[in-house]
Amino acid sequence: MKNKTLSAVALATLTLTLAACNNKQAGGADSTLVIQQSADILTLDPGTTYDTSSGQIVENMYETLVGYKGSDITKVEPVLATEWQEGQDGKEYRFTLRDGVKFHTGNDLTCADAEYTFRRNLVTNTADSGNWFLSESLLGTASNAKDDTSITWAKISSAVRCDGDTLVFTLPAVDPAFLTKLAYIGQGIVDSKHAKEIGEWDGTEATWNDWVGKDILGGELNKQPSGTGAYKLVNRDANAISLTAFDGYWGDDKPQIKNVILQKVPEEAARVQAFLKGDADFIEVPRAIISTQLQGKPGVAVLDDLTNTTAAGFSMNQKIEAGSGMIGSGKLDGKGVPTDFFKDADVRRGFVASFDVPTYIEQVQEGKGAARNFLLPDSFPGYDSNLEAATFDPELAKAAFQRAWGGQVWQNGFTINVSYRAGAQTQQTAMELLKKNIEALNPKFKVNIVGKEWSELISSKNVPKEAMVMTAWAPDYADPDNFVSTFYSSTGYYAPRINAQDAQIDGWIKEARGTTDTARRDELYAQIAKRALDEAYYIIMPAQPGVFPYRDTIKGVSADTFNPMIAFTSGTYWKNLSKE
Repeated sequence: MKNKTLSAVALATLTLTLAACNNKQAGGADSTLVIQQSADILTLDPGTTYDTSSGQIVENMYETLVGYKGSDITKVEPVLATEWQEGQDGKEYRFTLRDGVKFHTGNDLTCADAEYTFRRNLVTNTADSGNWFLSESLLGTASNAKDDTSITWAKISSAVRCDGDTLVFTLPAVDPAFLTKLAYIGQGIVDSKHAKEIGEWDGTEATWNDWVGKDILGGELNKQPSGTGAYKLVNRDANAISLTAFDGYWGDDKPQIKNVILQKVPEEAARVQAFLKGDADFIEVPRAIISTQLQGKPGVAVLDDLTNTTAAGFSMNQKIEAGSGMIGSGKLDGKGVPTDFFKDADVRRGFVASFDVPTYIEQVQEGKGAARNFLLPDSFPGYDSNLEAATFDPELAKAAFQRAWGGQVWQNGFTINVSYRAGAQTQQTAMELLKKNIEALNPKFKVNIVGKEWSELISSKNVPKEAMVMTAWAPDYADPDNFVSTFYSSTGYYAPRINAQDAQIDGWIKEARGTTDTARRDELYAQIAKRALDEAYYIIMPAQPGVFPYRDTIKGVSADTFNPMIAFTSGTYWKNLSKE
């Protein structure tokens, strides 16, 4: 198996070398951009895109009504819309769409495409998508019609509709974050005529119930995408995706790089080798590799100290699915754990106190960054810097484990399997650090670390089976609620997946979402942070400044153009890059 893997990487490197050679021969507009990463691509359908690996491709193939203005994450500007008006005291938005825009198929963009896009997102609204926050704005609930029977076709069709050539949104309540929600690439406008022709939802009332909650990750639009973006799909297989500049792109800033290849290369060493040879322009590597193997090398440029707008932590599933293979014997007998092992807050507290944040910062982040007390970026409003973060304390961890399960945890011991994304060195290092510290407390404690594919870890079907995984969040829109509800609300994104319910926190979140009083919101978020810390719902990873390497032949990358809300590879869209 090892030889087979190495052969695949060798073939991939050869392919990329040939691409680089062709690029050098062609030059200019025929240049090729090569990106290498360890994660696979879940989907190319914006209606279910909800991970950064897929998003970095989809955001270059599709476009939204509005987008962020330069590097400013708080201001939006027109993209496929040219203007909009608010009405009914902030509960109605009317968008005028841009003329002369074509999809990759050659079809013209019309209001019907935008109407179809948003209705499709509200109808499907699967657990693998970000349509829950669109549904909250337009229907007053994060659920789809299967989970909330109050949702009807009449509600959906009146929430988003075309009035002639004008797209009209009608909201049940004021939502100050609505415009920034529309900038999320999951709301990218799809080619409705093309979608219907290839077997996607036909957009009618007669069939909408058949598509409620339907899994569209691997659907026809994933296989045959058609957007208005600057790049269109050429080919896709298990290890690579290739795209080319769309000749019919409407924008004034035509793409200068002709071809883009995104390659899945699991082995970090192979990515580094390709990058140093000039066969890859961007690669996924941790900070330690950048400083020890890349910084200062010929042809290498590094963009560092970037604003961090992500939050990450290890989640602890309070109801692990039986038979998942992650709980061993399924009993607290030293050979496994019961499915509700993490239901006991003292188990969670023991794990939290066993994670050595200072050592992680020193070893992985090279001393940069600081401990966090909440799964909210400290660069966002609502973060209470006066609240002390959880600390690494073996004695505190020991005491918590001795109390857990009425003393059975300490007396009997446990064996548990935890997962990380294969190829993600920083996640693996964090888990190894946690494993070492926990097993040092009691010889009866055993933590096994398992590397898994990204698509397997993130799938809603597989999440209940995991005992512990890294949960990270890049913001969908620039408001603290996007993090707080996501991680801590019992109706949010992560809390239901780890079976965490806290009525007190739910009440505070509801109040914070219903007021425009900034001071009161900050007060509520501080209360949520303190309670969540006391209950140890997550092992919170420290903040760290963003950093990434790129070949110095790439132009258009800078701190001034970097926007952390978009373009996960370079901080700016591919169309804004050029290559010498």
